[in-house]
Amino acid sequence: MIQKTKIDEFIRPDLLSFGAYTAPVSAGSLTGNTEIPLTGVIKLDQNENVYGCSPKVITALAKYKGYHIYPDSEQTTLREQLSGYTGIAPECIVAANGSNQLLDIITRLFVGEGDNVINFVPTFDIYRFSTQICGGNIVEIPRDDKFAIDTGLFRRSIDAKTKLIFIANPNAPTGNLTPKKTILELLDTGIPIVVDEAYYEFSGVTALPLMKKYPNLMVVRTFSKWAGLAGLRVGYGLFNPVIADYLHRIRIPFNVNVAALVAVNESLQDIDYLLNRTKQIIAEKDRLFVELKKFKWLKPYPSRANFILCQVLNGKASEIHEILQNKGIMVRYFAKPRLENCIRISVGKPEHSDALIKVLREI
Repeated sequence: MIQKTKIDEFIRPDLLSFGAYTAPVSAGSLTGNTEIPLTGVIKLDQNENVYGCSPKVITALAKYKGYHIYPDSEQTTLREQLSGYTGIAPECIVAANGSNQLLDIITRLFVGEGDNVINFVPTFDIYRFSTQICGGNIVEIPRDDKFAIDTGLFRRSIDAKTKLIFIANPNAPTGNLTPKKTILELLDTGIPIVVDEAYYEFSGVTALPLMKKYPNLMVVRTFSKWAGLAGLRVGYGLFNPVIADYLHRIRIPFNVNVAALVAVNESLQDIDYLLNRTKQIIAEKDRLFVELKKFKWLKPYPSRANFILCQVLNGKASEIHEILQNKGIMVRYFAKPRLENCIRISVGKPEHSDALIKVLREI
């Protein structure tokens, strides 16, 4: 008979002090903590598409009658649709319940206990999260003062235990691009490399053409940002067919739900509408950047995504974050090295930018 004991004695020792991924608070949690009604909260903290999804998605989801049937676990139609959008063969495509899940599956494929993963910080914290869940060691290489990658530091950091490299391009939360020359230097090592292109439709820059020469290259994208499907969670990756086959073997069955499948189908039939919205967001980002530069106590960084990172030069970013939140404007604050005095502002509609600027002028 098993004696009663503390449950943490059964938990993996390496996870007892594990640091969870910290997501922003939800708008609903602000009830009673803002000076305006919850319905008036302006959400600029998670890089969502404020214009939402294609109207065709909403109509199709309302009419769909197959919610009681499991989705196609082979992702056959979905991969064919994504092939038409990307120009990559269906057998090279793997989809998942958001790009986060796909990043996690990729990590599980390559990383085991004691393996090393290269991470250029500051960047998307999911890379650290998934690596440590797998028992791997995260090797953090600091970016320079412009958030660029130092390839000299990188080469001194790789060893026989290095199994994977992550690059967000554009980088999150800094918004800058990694030059093709740098990516080529990393690919030439032969180490598997994930280029996370979550903001590809905003940057217009991709590493995908390099895949013909470099089988160690993996490109991951999402429908959360440009297509406004963040709540439905659908992401996909482009791989050489060998890696794709392994990923299909180890992913959870039915990992893209039928609502997401319907939404992707409609989105890909309404690309012009969605890309026009994307252009509107880019234009508003450029306008917001000019306005933010007018504040002497704020340093906005150029961005090729749908957000702008700002360093608070005078004062504390945590206090700015709190003031904005009290006024019903949610932005992202990172209490992390290199970002501890920064806020990140997702690009909204022009009226959202105007409300933000108004509050900043009052500070």
